Amino acid sequence: MPSSHTETKPSLDQNDAKATARHQRPLGGDTARNTRCSAIVDLSEQVLNNVATTHLAQPRKPSWIRATLPGGEGYEKMRANMQKHGLSTVCQEASCPNIADCWSRGTATIMILGDICTRSCGFCNVKTGKPLPPDFDEPVNVGKSVALMGLKHIVITCVDRDDLADGGAEIWADTIKETHQQAPNTSVEVLVGDFGGDRSALQTVIDAKPEILAHNIETVPRMHRAVRPQATYDRSMGVLQQISDAGLVSKTGIMVGIGETDAEVVALLEDIQKKAQTEIITIGQYLQPTRNHLPVERWVHPDQFKEYERIGLALGFRVVESGPLVRSSYHAEEQVLTLHSRKQAE
Repeated sequence: MPSSHTETKPSLDQNDAKATARHQRPLGGDTARNTRCSAIVDLSEQVLNNVATTHLAQPRKPSWIRATLPGGEGYEKMRANMQKHGLSTVCQEASCPNIADCWSRGTATIMILGDICTRSCGFCNVKTGKPLPPDFDEPVNVGKSVALMGLKHIVITCVDRDDLADGGAEIWADTIKETHQQAPNTSVEVLVGDFGGDRSALQTVIDAKPEILAHNIETVPRMHRAVRPQATYDRSMGVLQQISDAGLVSKTGIMVGIGETDAEVVALLEDIQKKAQTEIITIGQYLQPTRNHLPVERWVHPDQFKEYERIGLALGFRVVESGPLVRSSYHAEEQVLTLHSRKQAE
């Protein structure tokens, strides 16, 4: 039987204090080109690359970092649908560079449990602060909305809710069940946090049996203190292990260019396979969302992303989505098809 509360969750007051100390900015931050915040925090010195940091500002983007501007009939239809049903999306909240591509193809990542996070990660542009009480009608409303979309595959994610006793696990489980019931032809992929190390809360989500259960480990072990101050590498690895042990399709994601080395990325891939046997992994370039976030340490070349993919597949990942603009839900439906075809071929 999984044990309950193996770690003590930080209180909301502690989270708020850490958020204020790390990011002195309005909720949601500001872009680097239009910053209204009077106190600008330069986090360059927190890039832990064991060598001298040669820049204090974000380096110029290379030619391969180009995102399509939002627009077009498909994009406008998706935006209207989200507004009509009052849905939050991580596409908007996290300033995803692929929003034009995904929305034009009729895919999006729904975000539940509000749009205010209790954590203050150094890379994330989702708002930090004190969340509103959870909406217990949300699971039904999400299920209805997914059914209306008529999609083959849906990705659902959430903010961290350390203010809730179960981290939002019950609402998570109800959302998965309602989506299965109201949209039986839609496979459900969920991207969850670590629930503060509460194995019983994670088990509640596992028992709802989503088709894919994802948790992003985000970065190499050495970088966690700067990148994810309220999470730990071992705790995230434990989440991936529990998902794998339950027999569900497991998925994780990492970002590169934030201070790690290529050798550390390879060691991370090896460790994930050794300890958790995760089936799907996404690898993408870190992009600094505001000047108050951790800076980009390097731009990883597309050829290196191809090398990550080659190594990942050789290590045992069934699907490796690796590229400069890749994010955890990028081409999620295609990943499912690739996973099934490779399983059949084995």
